[in-house]
Amino acid sequence: MIELPRGGNAPVPTGPISVTFDWTVAAGRDVEADASAYLLTAGGRVRGDADMIFYNQPDGADGAIRFAADLGARGGFAVDPSRLPPAIERVVFCVTVHEAQAKGQTLALLDGAAITVAGATRFAPPLLAAAEAAMIFGELYRRAGQWKFRAVGQGFTGGLAPLARSFGIDVGEEPASAAPPPPLPSPPPPPPVNLSKVTLDKPGQAVSLEKRGGDFGEIVVNLNWSRGRKGFFGGGTAIDLDLGCLWELADGRAGVVQALGRAFGDYHAAPFIELSGDDRTGDVAQGETLRINGAHWGEIRRLVVFANIYDGVPNWRATDGVVLVTMPDQPPVEVRMTEGRDDRRVCGVMLIENDGGRLKATRVVDYVRDQQVLDEDFDWGLRWVAGSKD
Repeated sequence: MIELPRGGNAPVPTGPISVTFDWTVAAGRDVEADASAYLLTAGGRVRGDADMIFYNQPDGADGAIRFAADLGARGGFAVDPSRLPPAIERVVFCVTVHEAQAKGQTLALLDGAAITVAGATRFAPPLLAAAEAAMIFGELYRRAGQWKFRAVGQGFTGGLAPLARSFGIDVGEEPASAAPPPPLPSPPPPPPVNLSKVTLDKPGQAVSLEKRGGDFGEIVVNLNWSRGRKGFFGGGTAIDLDLGCLWELADGRAGVVQALGRAFGDYHAAPFIELSGDDRTGDVAQGETLRINGAHWGEIRRLVVFANIYDGVPNWRATDGVVLVTMPDQPPVEVRMTEGRDDRRVCGVMLIENDGGRLKATRVVDYVRDQQVLDEDFDWGLRWVAGSKD
C-alpha cells in the first residue's frame, strides 16, 4: 500500500478501479458525512449538475463512474477512466459533513478518515484540528493520456454549498441551528474565491491570495517529477531532485531549508517552514514537500522555492517537474518546469511573498549553477559553504 502525503501523486492501473472512503465516529456523536465526486473539465468546472455524483445521483458519464454505498467502509465509487468523456480532465472526490452548520460540526469529528484508490494507494488527510466542514480528499487527473491520483486535502469552511459552487453547481445553503441576534454593523464579507487550479505558465506571472479566515492554515508546497531508471550497478537515468527554499522573516533573519546540510527547518518555530522527507532513492511516489505554517504568515516576509538536481546528469526536460502549492479555502497554484538548462543544477521555481498580508506567488523558473547564485539573484545575502546529505 502506497501512503501519500498531501500533494503526492501515484499512477493508477488501467481499467476499472475503485475509490473508497473510510472513517469512524466515536460513540455518542451524532455525525453524518457523505462522499461525493465531481467530473471537471480543463477549466475546473462541471458541464452541468449531472456531473455531481453522490448517493442521490449515483451514476455519471453514462456509467463511467458510479457511487455505491456498500463499496468500502463508508461508500465509494467504481470508476472506469477509459470510459470518461474526453472533455473530463479531473475527477475530484470529496467528503462533507451533513448539516454541519446547523449542528456546529466539522471534519475534526471524523477519526481515521482516508481515501483508497484501487486498493493500493491511500491518503489520510490530517483532520484532528480541522475547522472545515467539507474537503477534497483527492483527485484522478489525466496527464499525457495517462490517469494518476493526487492527494489534495483542500478544505472548505462553509461545507457543501461553497464546495459545490467552486465547481459550478449551485446548491441551497444549510439551515442555521437558530436565529442569531441582530448582528452589529460589520465590514462586507470578502468576495467568493474561484477555487479552480491556477497554473502559472508565463514568465513573471503571479497570483495573490487573500486570507479566508484568521490565517492561511497549513500551506503545502509539493515537488513531483519523473525519476527515470537506475542501473543494476549504479548509473542509469535516475535523477534525485530535491526541494528547498531560501527564506526571510519579517525581522530580517534569513536562511535556507534543504536536505543538504540537513537544514530541514521547523514548522512550529522560526522559520515556520519544514521539509518533510527527502527522496534519496527516486522510488518515493509522493515526491518532496515543504510545509509552511500559515498561522505565522505575518512573521514571514518571503521565500524562493527551488529544485536541485543533487544526483544524476542534469536533464530538466526529462524530469517533467511540477511544484504544487495547496492550502485550505484557496485554489491550488501550479508551476511546471517546462524549460531547461542542462548545464545548470538548480531551478528557482517560485517566489512567495507576504504582500500586505496576502500571499503572492510569482513564477520564476530560472536555471542557475547553484543555490549561491540564486541567493545573489534575489539579494538574500547568505554565506555559503559546501554541504552534503550525510
